[in-house]
Amino acid sequence: MIGTIRLLLLLPTLILAVDSMTTRKNALHNFLKTSGHVLIKKSLQQKSKRMDNIEQCAKRCMKYKGFVCRAFYFGKSEKRCHWLSFNSKTKGVKGKPDKAFDLYERKDYIRECIIGKGKNYRGTKSVTESGHTCQHWNSTIPHDHRFLPSNNHNKNLRENYCRNPTGDDGGPWCFTMHPRIRLESCAIPQCSEVECMTCNGETYRGPMDHTESGKECQRWDLQMPHKHRFNPERFPDKGLDDNYCRNPNGRTKPWCYTLDPHTPWEYCDIKECVHNCDHDLEVTTECFKDLGESYRGTMNTTPSGIPCQRWDVQYPHHHNFTPENYKCKAEVGQLIIGHFVGRQRTFC
Repeated sequence: MIGTIRLLLLLPTLILAVDSMTTRKNALHNFLKTSGHVLIKKSLQQKSKRMDNIEQCAKRCMKYKGFVCRAFYFGKSEKRCHWLSFNSKTKGVKGKPDKAFDLYERKDYIRECIIGKGKNYRGTKSVTESGHTCQHWNSTIPHDHRFLPSNNHNKNLRENYCRNPTGDDGGPWCFTMHPRIRLESCAIPQCSEVECMTCNGETYRGPMDHTESGKECQRWDLQMPHKHRFNPERFPDKGLDDNYCRNPNGRTKPWCYTLDPHTPWEYCDIKECVHNCDHDLEVTTECFKDLGESYRGTMNTTPSGIPCQRWDVQYPHHHNFTPENYKCKAEVGQLIIGHFVGRQRTFC
């Protein structure tokens, strides 16, 4: 009895501890941002209301019932949300620059690639991998089926667009208009393969937003659940858009902070280009430009005269700057990275 009473007294504390270990996902992670931009389409439905912040706009867009919200723009001075039933891919929609607003479009409705099995794919592809036109989901001709939109409200079975209502490993599919071919995959590519990376992915600007273990990435313009220094305004040339995998600090490949409060960051699995190194880089040998990424000279002592350690050995200092990890910066068995010059270690 005493033990039960103690457990009941401790229960609120345990609940608070569990709550502190979890982090609520910010709804903005589902959106692609375009600063200073709005969309115009008079004949299509839109709604408007004052809101305190952008996150509230995103929440409302995701939860609307009877109104399919595909995008919204937020008036920064008037604090007003404008929810749209269309996006930039809708026929007849025009965009125009307007510094007073920021446009947010739901990723599921705008990107033509998938994460994992593609259960959340909401794109507009309607042709299978062999070129057959897809059958409309609300039709049972030429193929009878049970995936009618009226019976599958949460599957977004619109028009004859490719979808994956069954969660098959093959990704989005559809019934075809060919009477002898019942259904077929639409061969929609993985977001990790849409755009390949060269070198270590410093210039990668593709749409992958999950890590190699499947964790969703944290937006670069947010500080939750992990605080960091890579704010897009501070690093405007690093491509820190939304929550896409990037490599702003020269790691071995693109990475991101994660939405898992216990995993600060992880690498992303991005396909390498066939010609993985950028051979158009203008190299220097007698001096270095900018931060010295293109320096390929033979200086091998620090400013204080200390000999440099070879990049392909791990003694006396252990490191991961090996020729294998940085192929584009390797040269005859040695790796030369100019912006290490002058540090109080034996790297150059």
